[in-house]
Amino acid sequence: MPTVSVIVPTYNRADALPRTIESVLSQTHEDLELFVVDDASTDDTRAVVAAYEDDRLTYLRHEQNRGGSAARNTGIDASTGEYVAFLDSDDEWRAGKLERQLAELEGRDDDWVAAYCGVTMVRENRENRVLGALRRRFGRLHDTEGAEGGAELVGAVLADDLHTSAGSTLLVERAVAEQIDGFDESFDRFQDPEFLLRVLREGKLAFVDAPLVRRYASGSPSADALREADEHYLETFAETVDQLEAAGRDIRGAHAYFLAKAYLAEGRFGTGLRYLVRARRPSPRQYPGLAASVLSGVAAATRE
Repeated sequence: MPTVSVIVPTYNRADALPRTIESVLSQTHEDLELFVVDDASTDDTRAVVAAYEDDRLTYLRHEQNRGGSAARNTGIDASTGEYVAFLDSDDEWRAGKLERQLAELEGRDDDWVAAYCGVTMVRENRENRVLGALRRRFGRLHDTEGAEGGAELVGAVLADDLHTSAGSTLLVERAVAEQIDGFDESFDRFQDPEFLLRVLREGKLAFVDAPLVRRYASGSPSADALREADEHYLETFAETVDQLEAAGRDIRGAHAYFLAKAYLAEGRFGTGLRYLVRARRPSPRQYPGLAASVLSGVAAATRE
């Protein structure tokens, strides 16, 4: 039984997949198994995986496309490690990622069941220099970034104040992942925070304060798709949201704010402003990010 089972769900990312696989197989913590779960790709994914001669690597395939949550669950079901770790198939890990997370958890008591780490964002598409500078300068907006703990972090996650990039950073005890029945397959977006919220109800989350993951951002969902997914997310946790709002935390206002930014960035200023009126008031540190969304929208409107 390996210490860590690594699960990489993938769909039509044969070009990016090698850097992801190699970043796992080159980890300084070598006692691992890697499952690449192919969610019915139509490209050369199977051949890419077959080119690696490493008995720690296993290829699993869905015959029909079932979504990222189902692919992660297939990996969890096949896993045998003490821990499971997740990695999106276009991202990559620094060589010491697993070693440092395991060391962090081994130094704590049994209440600590999971760990995440810092990330470096990489944008493969060329972007406006001003927008890029704003994102780099104000990418860490909240005091809660890097927070540790258990159920007390649920509000920060739901309010979009704590971003863990769990789909590529999270290491969690396999027993916990199984206890909460893995990922909710009704989610095609927000599946990472949804899973994390249930983990936090089982135990505590630790943080390794180092950028051990490189996340590649080459695009984003449409604002309409984001809105539909957000409605499902809030409905799923409606009871918790109501409790937090009764205690004075503006969860729905926080969601209205990031939907406002999404619509503004598409140049749909009327819809964006309607959400902004309902939004939680941004802090001064968030103003540059809001300005970046407006500039993106102006650029989008100009292209049209």
